[in-house]
Amino acid sequence: METVTVAELKARLSHYLREVRAGGSFTVVSRDIPVATLSPHDPGHDDDLVIVAPHPDAPSLAGIDMGPPLPAHVDVVDLIRQGRRDAGDTLADTRTRR
Repeated sequence: METVTVAELKARLSHYLREVRAGGSFTVVSRDIPVATLSPHDPGHDDDLVIVAPHPDAPSLAGIDMGPPLPAHVDVVDLIRQGRRDAGDTLADTRTRR
């Protein structure tokens, strides 16, 4: 299998994707360390997710006691703005008018 550096892959991504569509495979290396394999998509292995049916005795979602609601009121938009201000984002103080 051929190797390609991250820099080369970034510079010529379309070329390498055409090669993969034609059946080629590449090992992507970063500082001579293999980090990924670029190979044709195998539709037979799309998803390794296994869906498991709930146990017959499991309660329904409506039957789960979530406890009392939290007493604090939280303004999510203010939290996002504060996080952006903390990060130095200049858009943090822009407000949309409704």
